[in-house]
Amino acid sequence: MGDPRLVTVTPIQPYQAVKGYICPGCDHTIPAGTFHLVVVPDAEADMRRHWHHGCWHKELRRRYGDVGGPKGQASLR
Repeated sequence: MGDPRLVTVTPIQPYQAVKGYICPGCDHTIPAGTFHLVVVPDAEADMRRHWHHGCWHKELRRRYGDVGGPKGQASLR
């Protein structure tokens, strides 16, 4: 497996979300019609996952800690 930090994050707008998914961050459903993120490891495209926006940012903080974003928030660089 490649570097886990090398991922492509794509926002999915509500009108694009035509079916539900399970978020790996909280194990709850992301209903159809809900804004969320698709995270795809660059080295393993078949491992793409659909995340709630907040769950993905919590996962970034868990993995890498606070990286000095504004007001203590993890930033996406």
